[in-house]
Amino acid sequence: MSAPPSKPTVTEREARQVAEAAREQDWRKPSFAKELFLGRFRLDLIHPHPLPPAEDSRRGEEFLAKLRVFCETRIDAARIEREARIPDEVIAGLKELGALGMKIDTKYGGLGLTQVYYNKALALAGSACPAVGVLLSAHQSIGVPQPLKLFGTDEQKAEFLPRCARTDISAFLLTEPDVGSDPARLATSAVRDGDAYVLDGVKLWTTNGVIADLLVVMARVPKSADGKGGITAFVVETDSPGITVENRNAFMGLRGIENGVTRFHQVRVPAANRIGPEGAGLKIALTTLNTGRLSLPASCVAAGKWCLKIAREWSAAREQWGRPIAEHEAVGAKISFIAATTFALEAVLDLSSQMADEDRNDIRIEGALAKLFASEMGWLMADELVQIRGGRGFETAESLAARGEKAVPAEQVLRDLRINRIFEGSTEIMHLLIAREAVDAHLKVAGDLIDPDKSLQDKAKAGAGAGVFYARWLPKLVAGSGQLPGSYGEFRHGVDLSRHLRFVERSARKLARSTFYAMSRWQGRMETKQGFLGRVVDIGAELFAMSAACVRAELLRTQGDHGREAYQLADAFCEQSRIRVEELFGRLWTNTDAIDHKVVKGVMGGAYEWLEQGIVDPSGDGPWIADTTPGPSKADNLHRPVN
Repeated sequence: MSAPPSKPTVTEREARQVAEAAREQDWRKPSFAKELFLGRFRLDLIHPHPLPPAEDSRRGEEFLAKLRVFCETRIDAARIEREARIPDEVIAGLKELGALGMKIDTKYGGLGLTQVYYNKALALAGSACPAVGVLLSAHQSIGVPQPLKLFGTDEQKAEFLPRCARTDISAFLLTEPDVGSDPARLATSAVRDGDAYVLDGVKLWTTNGVIADLLVVMARVPKSADGKGGITAFVVETDSPGITVENRNAFMGLRGIENGVTRFHQVRVPAANRIGPEGAGLKIALTTLNTGRLSLPASCVAAGKWCLKIAREWSAAREQWGRPIAEHEAVGAKISFIAATTFALEAVLDLSSQMADEDRNDIRIEGALAKLFASEMGWLMADELVQIRGGRGFETAESLAARGEKAVPAEQVLRDLRINRIFEGSTEIMHLLIAREAVDAHLKVAGDLIDPDKSLQDKAKAGAGAGVFYARWLPKLVAGSGQLPGSYGEFRHGVDLSRHLRFVERSARKLARSTFYAMSRWQGRMETKQGFLGRVVDIGAELFAMSAACVRAELLRTQGDHGREAYQLADAFCEQSRIRVEELFGRLWTNTDAIDHKVVKGVMGGAYEWLEQGIVDPSGDGPWIADTTPGPSKADNLHRPVN
């Protein structure tokens, strides 16, 4: 057996090539969001709103009823926050309830819930205690069950899924102390040795890792005569010799999560536990996240609903200058934002989840947009609630209770939600990921034109193909149904939502024109214009949310379920969203990107170090990034299995 390979050093271009190779290259199914970025408003892909089969709804509602009772009677959120740990009896109760197997097929002992009801369950559990929601999500959304469901063999499913459904907790291990969203530099190795692989390396931020029984581990396999090598996925038993949980990490929020640092030293993993072929690990991870990311919007929807409830109750009870504070415009605007945004986030979540269940559409962009938009808006809603609560919003629930007031954990919700802008792809990474997918059609027809490595012959061929594509595409961006006053008339019932859908159609064409102009202007430098790309994606997210909100309002109207109120909320959200969209369009071309770049160069070059004088830095000593040299662990094993 050869020695573990040294930590790879890669260029920026090589890193991009690794990420590009892991992408799903083709679009075999339609995508509403992809079409939106191309200037085509395909309302037919989402309206009428898809619905789950009656039997799926019945089973889902039955489980939600049981889960609600459990959350109300068995979960003490204040205790979990105080002790920074989910009690073993709560985890045991979740196992008994079958909550570990919500997404696992019934033939493997799971509940077989749809994505829609899985997310409703996560929202319910997360509202009781966000750490419990994370436990369940990390186990099923990105842990062992989802990769095996998508890529596992029949033998792997039969061996591991029944355990995951009832008894075994799983975790997903990709990140390393020196590797975040740049997997090309992944250092954990898996060297083939007969009928096994030998793992060496260190993984960071292993949510559920402290208590997990099974792990999905991403490791780099050296290329050999028998295999192509590359980043590869494995199912690993946590009690295997050589695995040490070296630290249980603590955070500003989600204090109950079991997140740690795990070291692998000469850990033997049967080759039969490899998921997919060698080199497919990153693609497996990204594909798993296409739907796995929907768990984060579920937690944000739950937070929005709670923020709305507290804002309503508090703003009626609290008086200032002779009136309840809700009647003051400054506070009322915040309440309206929370209510309208919660409605829109639930619309985005349910629509994306139902499309995932139906599998008629490619939702890689929709899932990413849902995660991006919900995490940003969830944080803003929680921040507004803290502001509405004033000093009480900054005070802990424990302190409020100690002096005789309602123990409202507003500051905790703010802390708990903050990680969603980082979890499973930071906002900045999501901008780049979505932007890459949004311009995929352009790169396919014109990518060779801006690729410096392509020959003149290749560029000439690409130019001819691009000419044909753009000759057909560009004229369609000039006019559309968004300019016809009668378009989308079926969304006109008391409140007129049709005008918002016309705005979406016009804005989609404007966004496509802006993107084309930017590609023509910057060509190969387009990928460096991260500010521009981020604003393009944010516009797309707003347009998607507006579309989802209108479609959901119409669904509720046809069902006779608060239809009038739903139309009002959708109207309010769209009005608020339109203002944000117009601002983002303006900032595409009028912004501070250039001067910001100059300032950053000055900061990093030390030109402004004088500005840092006059303070004391309370940070402790130590390296910025911990040493991850392979070798045996020198720490006690903090792994804590929950039986």
